[in-house]
Amino acid sequence: LFQSFPNWLFYNGVEYQYERCYEHDTATTMHRQYFPDFYYPAINLYHEHFAIDAQGNPPEHFKDYSQGVVWKRDTHKRLGTALIETTSHQLQVGEIFDHLSKELTARGIELDPNPDRPIPAKGTLPMEHVDLIKLLRMFITHFKSNSLSMEQVSARILDLPSGSFKYRFEAFLELAGPVIDGWNTALAQERGVDFEDMINMAAERLEQGHPSPYSLVMADEYQDASRARARLCRALVEEPGRHLFAVGDDWQSINRFAGADISVMTGFQDWFGHGQIYRLATTFRCPQEICDVSSRFVSTNPAQLEKTVKSVTPAIGPALQAFQVLDRNQIQDAINQYLKNLYNKLIVGEVPAGKSGKVSVFILGRYKNDRQYVPDSWEYHFGDRIELKFKTIHTSKGDEAEYVLLPGMVARGFPNLKSDDSVLELVMPAGDTYPHSEERRLFYVALTRARRSVAMFTVMGKNSPFLDEMVKGGAIKVTSIRGEPIHEDRCPLCKRGVVVSKEGPYGQFRSCSSYPMCNFKPKQQRRTAMRGTGTKDRGPW
Repeated sequence: LFQSFPNWLFYNGVEYQYERCYEHDTATTMHRQYFPDFYYPAINLYHEHFAIDAQGNPPEHFKDYSQGVVWKRDTHKRLGTALIETTSHQLQVGEIFDHLSKELTARGIELDPNPDRPIPAKGTLPMEHVDLIKLLRMFITHFKSNSLSMEQVSARILDLPSGSFKYRFEAFLELAGPVIDGWNTALAQERGVDFEDMINMAAERLEQGHPSPYSLVMADEYQDASRARARLCRALVEEPGRHLFAVGDDWQSINRFAGADISVMTGFQDWFGHGQIYRLATTFRCPQEICDVSSRFVSTNPAQLEKTVKSVTPAIGPALQAFQVLDRNQIQDAINQYLKNLYNKLIVGEVPAGKSGKVSVFILGRYKNDRQYVPDSWEYHFGDRIELKFKTIHTSKGDEAEYVLLPGMVARGFPNLKSDDSVLELVMPAGDTYPHSEERRLFYVALTRARRSVAMFTVMGKNSPFLDEMVKGGAIKVTSIRGEPIHEDRCPLCKRGVVVSKEGPYGQFRSCSSYPMCNFKPKQQRRTAMRGTGTKDRGPW
């Protein structure tokens, strides 16, 4: 979102400063100096973007965020500075740039749309060439797998709300159109087809009357089917006397980025009509506690199909554990200590070995760079009794291990708050509307890779919202790696973060872990609090 604002402002020739220090001193014993989101020097105007809905309410987990909104509004009113606002609701309904345009032009700013405006010397290039190539390839994949035409995509742009920043979509489509044409021309010259064309052409031939050669079609991992694949399955069994047998789990639909459309699973009967549904309710992998906790977690989304999962696997040791460290840099050491404890239990026979004589351990990362948490010398110290592999959660689907370690259970890490480039929404299947629905399913997949136990690792004051949800529901308790209860000094200002020690230019100090959303510092540190030093901050919340 905050990249969209600079893009729009630059495109329209609006001079702005991002997080400029507020012109009045607001530093107190409770928070640092205030840095509003945007400042427009030509008209001496501040701009705050608030994460609130149509009723002015923030997300549920933004505890006391509303107080920050009130503080900022009151500060501008009290000190006589002009403020305009945009909101998350305006973004969701497509009104945000229409609103911003009206606010700025009403105050004397003349918008000057220019897509060819030279990038300033210190400006950032819109996109590196290699990233643009990847984006175009992904766009083509979705474009074809959803059997779209350029006219349909153009119509989708026209249907966007009037306040949407449509120019970027239109500019990308001008670029993508010739690339798609060139791609298809190259395929035709080589008398070849790509994977998406192969599926679409096969479905078209069947729909035009070519007889299906199969009386029974079996589709596995059906929750990951695209609309094109579902269309092919339907065409193969369209004639009387032909049958489709599909196996899938909508709770594990995690590949929307690759074209999967969960609606072909949850709306199976809309695609194929009435059919028998058999629920596979028994698992031979996870112990019952993991089944129960993971099922409750993913089922909070009412769009998921209902089922009850029962396990025949006996529990061996604690099924779910969560360990907290003071800093991300300590996660690798904590994992090493976990492996050492497991190794010692294997030596004395407290924990049985697996069929291979070892126990298998997965370290599952949300991202590939989570590999950094794999202890460097694990094989030398523990390799005779432990078989360890690093995988991303996506690549682990379908696999299993006795023990699963999740090193990235921190805020802004899981769930992933980054989104695909917005131009892909023009060609991707619609996801369901439940918050973080695909990330919740991904977490479910991570939990259910374990045959014995899952251990999660987090950082003080930076728990993943998913972990907080499980703690609140009584499913798990967070301890130190030694199993000691965690004592947290909850921030008295925001009530969400905790007071932690940090290292600054003037030495060690204590402040809220939720910085920059919260700027609380204990009162006795007032002398060392920085005042107007240029440190970027969005205010007290």
